[in-house]
Amino acid sequence: MQPIRQIRSRTVVLPYTDIDTDQIIPARFLRTTTREGLGEHLFSDWRYGPDGAPRADFALNAPAAAGCSILVAGRNFGCGSSREHAPWALLDYGIRAVVSSEIADIFRNNSLKNGLLPVVVDEATARWLLEHPAESVTIDLAERTLALADGRSVHFPVESFERYCLMNGVDELGFLLSRGAAIEAYEQRGHA
Repeated sequence: MQPIRQIRSRTVVLPYTDIDTDQIIPARFLRTTTREGLGEHLFSDWRYGPDGAPRADFALNAPAAAGCSILVAGRNFGCGSSREHAPWALLDYGIRAVVSSEIADIFRNNSLKNGLLPVVVDEATARWLLEHPAESVTIDLAERTLALADGRSVHFPVESFERYCLMNGVDELGFLLSRGAAIEAYEQRGHA
């Protein structure tokens, strides 16, 4: 995982509510156990027409979306099944953070374990972001803030352990492995 300290980017906006994991990455692309290449299929049914050509009216296909690493979406983002492929597809595409007023719990947990930052903001902030696509924003994970282009800064919640893992580019297993010597010493003292 890539460590996350700050993410500065323009936003790409999907103003829809209840975007589920099957819309993020359709089930027909779940036959892989690796992350590479899943970004090509991100929002596949929305991004491409029946002939496979990119749909000009879909936000990720717009020239302004090129290079954006922050996705802003309507409430209840990532609902549906618990497929880990959804955050994998977003990361493989180049998205580093998802911002919404509500992010489904299972998607949120899968995101945190895979290095994708879910940012939950209040309704007014979410509405402003949805109404201002392609705005430059800065997410500061150390400070737990999202700085908007209009000068406002809002706080977002993230647990300390999750924040530590994201900032250091490790998952839960990586964290435990990094504590191997301390665990071994504890066991040697007869606490096993």
